[in-house]
Amino acid sequence: MKKQCDPLMLTDEDILDAMQAMQGYVDITPGTFKEIYSISYDLALKRIRSLGKAEEIMTAPVHCLNKEMSLTEAASFMAEHGISGAPVIDHKGIVCGVISEKDFLRKMGLPTTAGIMSVVGECLTVNKCLVSGLRDHYVHEIMSQPPVSAREETTLAEISQLFTNHSINRIPICNMDGYPLGIITRSDLVSSMCQTV
Repeated sequence: MKKQCDPLMLTDEDILDAMQAMQGYVDITPGTFKEIYSISYDLALKRIRSLGKAEEIMTAPVHCLNKEMSLTEAASFMAEHGISGAPVIDHKGIVCGVISEKDFLRKMGLPTTAGIMSVVGECLTVNKCLVSGLRDHYVHEIMSQPPVSAREETTLAEISQLFTNHSINRIPICNMDGYPLGIITRSDLVSSMCQTV
């Protein structure tokens, strides 16, 4: 059975550190266990907060789309690069949005959780391709904006919180002027945390 990676999973070191932090004799009762767990959890959070910064795990350079690109060009670009989403830049090269498969699905009138077979099934049911309605549209029409972005020095704990708070799967990493430097996905974050457990 493959071991699942839970970034908040307590390590033996967390538990031992918690037990050493407690005063006096450790009697393993439910109350004591809860106290050990609480201290261990706090120590695990401190460990996660010290994991590093965005610049250490971001993918760079990042593939960006221009907001004036047609959706046909954008879909081809994303397919060619094997990505499911990307930052969108304006004519100055500043990140002004993010586009993902979810935005395409939303524009097609499908749930954002739909998979490829849902698209195929829907196309076959209505006897027309839902994607054909995207031909005369542009990236800026469907991108998510304003973008949720972070800086190189943003901690991984803060990145994790941004993912949770905004229910997103990728965060562009930008300089102070908004120019893209890299990108972090949820899977990048989970992978980095799993390597430390």
